[in-house]
Amino acid sequence: MLTGTWSLGWSVGIFLTAAAVTVVCSVRLATLGDVLADRTGWGEALFGAVFFGLITSLSGIAMTAVSALSGQPTLAYSNAVGGIAAQTLAVVIADAFHRRANLEHSAASMSNLLFGCLLAGLLGMALAASFSPGVTLLGVHPASAAMVAFYWGGIRLIRDHDEPMWRAVRTRDTLPDVPEEGPDAGHGAGRLWAEFLVIAALVLAGGWAVARAAAHILGHTGLNAGFVGAVLMGVVNALPETVAAVAAVRRGAVTLAVAAIVGGNCLDVLNLVVGDVAFRGGSLYHAAGPDELFLTSASLVMTTVLLGGLLVRQRRGWLGLGFDGVLLFGIYLGSVAVLAS
Repeated sequence: MLTGTWSLGWSVGIFLTAAAVTVVCSVRLATLGDVLADRTGWGEALFGAVFFGLITSLSGIAMTAVSALSGQPTLAYSNAVGGIAAQTLAVVIADAFHRRANLEHSAASMSNLLFGCLLAGLLGMALAASFSPGVTLLGVHPASAAMVAFYWGGIRLIRDHDEPMWRAVRTRDTLPDVPEEGPDAGHGAGRLWAEFLVIAALVLAGGWAVARAAAHILGHTGLNAGFVGAVLMGVVNALPETVAAVAAVRRGAVTLAVAAIVGGNCLDVLNLVVGDVAFRGGSLYHAAGPDELFLTSASLVMTTVLLGGLLVRQRRGWLGLGFDGVLLFGIYLGSVAVLAS
């Protein structure tokens, strides 16, 4: 069962079951993330982007690694960048559940803006790597090490900006990050971290199952690998962030919601590093085809639109979602249409 060939029916069933497990885990994850952000003193933005983003990205990491190890580099690459595009759209979905004002207005913070800049830089480095010489060291492209260093430097910069020269103006619709009492407030930190790690294991197992199922679906149907990776796997990859962001918004933890999405996207770019290490056929970046590079560019455009929304901070906008929400939706649908054609 673990290594053999799965029928199309089994593959679809496991794919949907793993996606459902991911959704259930993500709802609980939002509550735990909100409480642990207060307990650790990191705050919603930094905790959400690093720890929360890491846990919600585990399924995508597993999908990319399994696909790369199976000798399907385009599936691995498209899953990573497809997850970024779908997760950026999660901001629009979460915004629909925050009726007080546009989510980008309520959750504007220096940290979320810096994480958006970090994401844009990482996507740019991934694109540059694909057009650079295809040299590898021990089977790994030098850009992978550079991207890890860039991410680490970005985290240090965001963590240490004690006296920023720019601050979001507080309005009546801004929801500050303040500790809240809740049903988990009386639980010990050990119990909360243990539950957090159990959920992480379930999300990781779900990602492995989705990747295996997607590979068999690809073999049975003959669908385009870029489309399967970007849309089918990418949407499941984005489910943890999307569900957790909606749950966080309903709890009033709007900073955590946006940080989880943008921070998770940064870690999804690093999924390419995981895939590059796992892929034994050379550089993963040079295995990317036109569809994968197109999707990376679309993800970069969507990131800049989101940054614009966080800077402009519309209270109300187009169709109740703001200009950035409408543009994000249009860019994503247009990208899917191009990949499906």
